[in-house]
Amino acid sequence: MKNIESFARVWDAIADTPEQAANLGARAELMQKIAALLEAQGWTQAEAAKRCGVTQPRINDLLRGRVSRFSLDALVNIATALRWRVRMDIEKGCAFAIAQPSAK
Repeated sequence: MKNIESFARVWDAIADTPEQAANLGARAELMQKIAALLEAQGWTQAEAAKRCGVTQPRINDLLRGRVSRFSLDALVNIATALRWRVRMDIEKGCAFAIAQPSAK
């Protein structure tokens, strides 16, 4: 019988390291907040791109949640271009879980 791995977040399941999972999670969260802001403004992708200082295809990638195409730096720059300040919280704890190997 195989052990089933469980993870607190999807990023923990797909990342190679806890550090990579944390980075993916932070990028995804920031992307979601920026996307919500853009959608609330009712801007077209072209208008949003102009306001963010990026291309329209870049905005499309952001709205589609293509996390791998954005660094934290790029997302902070987009938020700043929209006159938003990015703040980060650090919480104690480790969400990364690894199941013990099964006995043979």
